[in-house]
Amino acid sequence: MTVTCDLSLSMDGYSTGYDQRAEAPFGDGVGEVLHEWMFEHGRESADEVAAILDAGAYIMGRNMFGPVRGEWKGDWRGWWGDEPPYHAPVYVLTHFAREPLEMEGGTIFHFITDGPEKAMDAARAAAGERSVAIAGGASTINEFLRAGLIDELRLHFAPLVVGLGGHGIVRLFDGVERSKWVVASARSTPHVSHVTYRRR
Repeated sequence: MTVTCDLSLSMDGYSTGYDQRAEAPFGDGVGEVLHEWMFEHGRESADEVAAILDAGAYIMGRNMFGPVRGEWKGDWRGWWGDEPPYHAPVYVLTHFAREPLEMEGGTIFHFITDGPEKAMDAARAAAGERSVAIAGGASTINEFLRAGLIDELRLHFAPLVVGLGGHGIVRLFDGVERSKWVVASARSTPHVSHVTYRRR
């Protein structure tokens, strides 16, 4: 079984901005520009979009699921509406328990309070022979990179420098030790450069 990870990034390594909130899923300073390649020019990258949604199970951090901090309040059900795109089990890392949330189309959000290893065990069991995808954000991805649990890293670089130094935003590879990877593929459109790395 392969553990994959897809992440859209600026050229200077940011995948999100600051001050995430319900009306600004990616925060300020970045907005949705990092994902224009997917949402506005998806035909140019149809294979890459399809690959993101091909996993048998997903793991994500709580901030990727939503802007709610601390104890769960209200009935937040994710950014994606009634039918999220995953159509598979999604394991959300959190410190606060919540009952599983079943959505239309087969997505079920499970809220895991006992760490990334337990989330990985559950995701592997649910995925069967299909891949497990670490969906983000950067802090969660870095945690799995530090543990050596990601086999294939698929990065999607937008041709943009956002210059958000000083805002305390975690970037990809922050706190990750030296490791060696092989460039498995690389392809560009006018709106994005797709680079796939595989761990040696």
